Amino acid sequence: MAKPRYSRFQPARKTTSSSSMILTSLLIFTFLVLILLALGILSIPTASNHHVSKPNDLTHIAHNTLHTGEDDDGNGEHWIEVVSWEPRAFIYHNFLTKAECEYLINIAKPNMHKSSVVDSTTGKSKDSRVRTSSGTFLARGRDKVVRNIEKRIADFTFIPIEQGEGLQVLHYEVGQKYEPHYDYFLDEFNTQNGGQRIATVLMYLSDVEEGGETVFPAAKGNISSVPWWNELSECGKKGLSIKPKRGDALLFWSMKPDATLDPSSLHGGCPVIKGDKWSCTKWMRINEYKIN
Repeated sequence: MAKPRYSRFQPARKTTSSSSMILTSLLIFTFLVLILLALGILSIPTASNHHVSKPNDLTHIAHNTLHTGEDDDGNGEHWIEVVSWEPRAFIYHNFLTKAECEYLINIAKPNMHKSSVVDSTTGKSKDSRVRTSSGTFLARGRDKVVRNIEKRIADFTFIPIEQGEGLQVLHYEVGQKYEPHYDYFLDEFNTQNGGQRIATVLMYLSDVEEGGETVFPAAKGNISSVPWWNELSECGKKGLSIKPKRGDALLFWSMKPDATLDPSSLHGGCPVIKGDKWSCTKWMRINEYKIN
């Protein structure tokens, strides 16, 4: 009985079939990619796009915005502007209405007193030459207007209302200032009694004719490229600066995303040169924190 014979070329036919399937799959994949590119669903990164996305490039600051529409009272368009990534800082334009700004000023005026700073040893307030303004604290949730503002701050920061301190209204007259400082604490007393400050919301209650900028002298970036550079005072040109505009809210973070303290959040209030400046500050805290 004759033995069956097997062709030595049979495996080669299988290899050819596999190669054909791979080639067909690649052609189909390439065809799908071309369709997605044509429809604009996919895009190829370019050198120009990479330039805009640099975290410390402030040249295109005016284009990094999120528009949210205009409120029903006609108090201006609401939009958020990215001003810095080191530190992380954002301006919410027209965050407060004109009526809210005037209300906060009026309820604060009867109780204004010389501003103080926090003693790192005792946690109590003390006088200091680095801060020459006057101010007062408003009880958290004291009335409907304050509660609405606090709720808006929580929505803006994504930090619960309960994690925020009471609002502090401040008044700077001509020549008054606040030297550069950190909002976070470097001592265990303050962090154990209320938690570490992680973010600050600074709301401008009035326009300032000249001076009074909020300056970040340790900010990273080409600070002279901001659109309002020529409008700044000499103090304002010593770092990344924000000009006060009634109703605007400046949010900046004192901690990095990895929960370490951010030294680039060093900030101060430049001397008021002409006019006066009213502002309102709210510090946000976290209860669980350990000093590195």
